[in-house]
Amino acid sequence: MRTAVYAGSFDPPTNGHLWMIQRGLELFDILIVAIGENRSKHYTFSVEDRLQMLRASIPPCDRLSIVQFDNRYLVDYAKLMEAGYILRGIRSTHDYEYERVMRHINSDMAPEINTVFLMPPRDIAELSSNMVKGLTGPHGWEDNVRRYVPPPVLAALAARHSSHSSNSSHSPTSL
Repeated sequence: MRTAVYAGSFDPPTNGHLWMIQRGLELFDILIVAIGENRSKHYTFSVEDRLQMLRASIPPCDRLSIVQFDNRYLVDYAKLMEAGYILRGIRSTHDYEYERVMRHINSDMAPEINTVFLMPPRDIAELSSNMVKGLTGPHGWEDNVRRYVPPPVLAALAARHSSHSSNSSHSPTSL
């Protein structure tokens, strides 16, 4: 059985992530989607929220697991899960350079684990969680963001935006 791990922060999940998961299921017998937790990063959504959004965005599949992992190198997690592959996406030359270095380091640590790179189609090639978060907020943001995220993620972003908007005090300015 060919088992792969596709890891990321998924903060929040995007249609680009879903594309990678769909391709991963086409290529591998088992796909483990692992939400990483880096203690030095600040996340918009909790791990539980990100797990829930991903699970709500993907039809159930017995060949797919959506899990959390932390405080472990990805290659060590892949070994623990008996995965022979790590699945990574490359959107840009910057991604390529970073992923190329990581692939070599992972190979030094576990030469038996192969890294497979996928390049998304042009319409989602520039898509990132940070871009989605950057678009959230201004009047009419939902119409723009809806094309980049699945409906459960749009709902979570809207709920988060609504709770933050109602918590901030806005006082009218008089001229």
